[in-house]
Amino acid sequence: MDVVHIVESIDNLFHVTSKEIYSSESGITYNADKKVKKIGYCVNLTLETIEQARIHGVDMMVTHHDAWDEIYGLREACIEKLAEYSISHYYNHLPLDDCSFGTNDSLLKKLNLEIVKRTHEWEGLYFGRIAEFDEEIEFNELVNNMENLLEEPVKFWKFNDRKVKRVGLVCGNGAPTACLKEAVENKCDVYITGECNLYTIQYAQFKGINLIIGSHTFTEIFGIESLALKLNENIKELEVVRLNEKHDEAIFSKKY
Repeated sequence: MDVVHIVESIDNLFHVTSKEIYSSESGITYNADKKVKKIGYCVNLTLETIEQARIHGVDMMVTHHDAWDEIYGLREACIEKLAEYSISHYYNHLPLDDCSFGTNDSLLKKLNLEIVKRTHEWEGLYFGRIAEFDEEIEFNELVNNMENLLEEPVKFWKFNDRKVKRVGLVCGNGAPTACLKEAVENKCDVYITGECNLYTIQYAQFKGINLIIGSHTFTEIFGIESLALKLNENIKELEVVRLNEKHDEAIFSKKY
């Protein structure tokens, strides 16, 4: 199957309310213009994940993130490498955060949480969630569950002694205090996200809400995996493989 038809199959999975917003947050970065038999999925488009795609004999990469604008020159370098290896690339960002099989909903499902409401709205897309456990659990149990699920250490701060019933979640970058504020206003016992800064921690302490920080990458892996598996179900002749990414924690802790 060609790249355009695969992208059409992906688009059909989404309930698009604004074609303009959807197209600005998803699309083809590079089309190698060849038949696709094998798709590789991961969260980030980087030179390292493109190399993984080459090793696995992938014809097309499907990622959550495009190359970041903040990493100057990366997009150009990635397109050059994709062209060299004749590998196509498609990404889907905020629509995947918003949808019922995407980043937030997939992580909550694996943690056995029930969604209460969609939150953190931007241009009609919701990139956060409020969810609840059927029965309260200890904070440390939730921390352990997160580490087992993400297969990486998480950072955590305990700013209240309550058991956990209600959780606020923003997969990826929910570091801004405006994101945490919605969890506070919805009376969450804990806030989970994939990035933090000094203000995130101090605001959580100020408001007495517990905090769990995984990595940006591995809080979001289950959404892009869900998308790839749906493609695999709908297009039987496609082979799908997960591309390995370094854990953010390993990068941050590396000694130079």
